[in-house]
Amino acid sequence: MSQSYDLIIIGAGPGGYNAAIRAGQLGLKTAIIEKRETKKLGGTCLNVGCIPSKALLHASELYEAAQTQFASLGIKTGAVSLDLKAMLKQKDDAVDGLTKGVEFLMKKNKAEVIYGAGEIIAPGKVRVAASGKTADYEAKNIIIATGSDVTPLKGVDIDEKRIVSSTGALEFETVPKHLVVIGGGVIGLELGSVWRRLGAQVTVVEFLDRILPTMDGEVSKQFQRLLAKQGMAFKLSSKVTGMEKPKAGLKVSVEPAAGGAAEMIEADAVLVAIGRRPHTAGLGLERIGVRMDARGFIETDHFKTSVPGLWAIGDVIHGPMLAHKAEDDGVACVELIAGKAGHVNYDAVPNVVYTSPEVASVGKTEEDLKKAGIAYKTGKFPFLANSRAKTNHETDGFVKILADAKTDRVLGGHIVGVGAGELIAEIVSVIEFGGASEDIARTSHAHPTRSEAVRQAAMAVEGWAMQA
Repeated sequence: MSQSYDLIIIGAGPGGYNAAIRAGQLGLKTAIIEKRETKKLGGTCLNVGCIPSKALLHASELYEAAQTQFASLGIKTGAVSLDLKAMLKQKDDAVDGLTKGVEFLMKKNKAEVIYGAGEIIAPGKVRVAASGKTADYEAKNIIIATGSDVTPLKGVDIDEKRIVSSTGALEFETVPKHLVVIGGGVIGLELGSVWRRLGAQVTVVEFLDRILPTMDGEVSKQFQRLLAKQGMAFKLSSKVTGMEKPKAGLKVSVEPAAGGAAEMIEADAVLVAIGRRPHTAGLGLERIGVRMDARGFIETDHFKTSVPGLWAIGDVIHGPMLAHKAEDDGVACVELIAGKAGHVNYDAVPNVVYTSPEVASVGKTEEDLKKAGIAYKTGKFPFLANSRAKTNHETDGFVKILADAKTDRVLGGHIVGVGAGELIAEIVSVIEFGGASEDIARTSHAHPTRSEAVRQAAMAVEGWAMQA
């Protein structure tokens, strides 16, 4: 006889495990299924994504700072050298500690963890395969939280050694002399910046005419200039059309996106980072009639799929493919299942690029507002005029706030600068509460802090910035 639950969650990434936590808090008997062979919870984000990449970003930033900045601050260190093996180990240690933390949270919230590959064999019924055996489970409700996979590039075979996805780019045994990054989005720029700081020559090939194509155009333009100043090379409006794999090195064929003569770029390693796609294969969705669009995203209405009792959250549904968005989805979905008013405001979901400096955004871009015909006001403030940034020699970037021309309601916020991922939270909160730029402008901010730049940008919306 199969075991029965109020809720079964397939996938233990940020969306799934947060859904399990909320379900436990609301008294639902819950099981969560995870097929990762390492039996580590946390999904792509915790195991081979957000967390390990941040560990390497932080360590590589300190390594470069010791080489290029310490002396000017009066800090003498002597010769600085790289112990890549130790750097990778501290990254793995961070992952290990946090995955154990998720295991603890499952126990604390009474969510049963089932390891294996889950497949929906009928509405309300899940079969889990592990070690050659299968077991069946039943639930009143099932949540699909299986996340996303790397989008492949036609004609390029990823071996996770020389031609890598984001997973392999976390495990290089030596620093590549020349790393070609295919894709100028968040993942490519973050991991490219890690290896550039550790000594690699990095060339980014982007099909579109700018990096970070979904972000505000002004942000994208200035950020590219900063990365180029640091030594990263860019080939925009370009496409990779082939790759040769001689015994030593790689040869990457690059052509103009609009067509034209190809050039051959020699590299030691190639990172394919052209995006991610929903992971829905092997779940039995076609068998039970779950509607999906042409790109493989599950179609939902407030997380409900076309099959009663079956829900979907995170990267498998439409919206930004971000860990924190999946977390919010998971909480809201469980609350709806429990009869509460679960809701996610997708206009208030921040996006952060954890490079140095960071880039952060929330809400609408100028391009969005122009396309929609919405009259808006802009307030900008450079970190060059911020006392804390100036004192710390971290003056690259700016804050930009977009507000409705009539109501002053904040519609978007965009930051390039050190700590942008933390600073954006204030703008996110104001958007969530339907606040105005004046609400930020007339709120006291500690001095000296970088957060004052956010306040000054808000003041600038109405033309009364006081520090520049």
